[in-house]
Amino acid sequence: MVIYSYLSKVSHLPPGEERTVAVPEEKEMTTTSTAVNTWDIDPVHSNAEFAVKHMMVSTVKGRFRSLKGTIQLDETNPAASSVSAVIDTASVETGDSNRDNHLRSDDFFNAERFPQIIFQSKRIEKLSDEKWRITGELTIRDVTKEVVLETEFEGQIKDAYGKQRAAFAAETAVSRKEFGLNWNGLIETGGVIVGDKVKVALNVAAVRRE
Repeated sequence: MVIYSYLSKVSHLPPGEERTVAVPEEKEMTTTSTAVNTWDIDPVHSNAEFAVKHMMVSTVKGRFRSLKGTIQLDETNPAASSVSAVIDTASVETGDSNRDNHLRSDDFFNAERFPQIIFQSKRIEKLSDEKWRITGELTIRDVTKEVVLETEFEGQIKDAYGKQRAAFAAETAVSRKEFGLNWNGLIETGGVIVGDKVKVALNVAAVRRE
């Protein structure tokens, strides 16, 4: 963009002297754009947890120990941001080795054939300074479904090593049967052993890439 600065001076001059007017001076106006920052998910301080009904009444919780990914954050245009994450299916743990091995089998995740659970965002909406809605595609056992993560920005600091660090929490719920996790058993009194609705909670720490 170009702006013009007109400098002129008019005065009553003695006869014979000329009036001078400065030529318009061109100045370039430069604008700076904020770069999109890449944030790496810190796997040591992040976790993906799930909860599902057992025997219709109690709740069993578990987590995946391996969660990694990146966040492309455009603070001036949040809609242009993106999130991608990968979970190692075999890292599932619930506190019981027999149950963990069952979850890794073909009755559930089939970790050998489908080693990763993948999330890729499609749309990000900033609802307020703290609240965000992230819509994306979740892939489990090669089945992809759209999910919505209700997300909260929990803050940002510079850590002891001089790195910029941010934290997020997100929640959603999915039907396990929609992803081909169909195994179940019947209870004598009626009902099933494992519920279909799975609640998912994410606590993510991310470090800005230099």
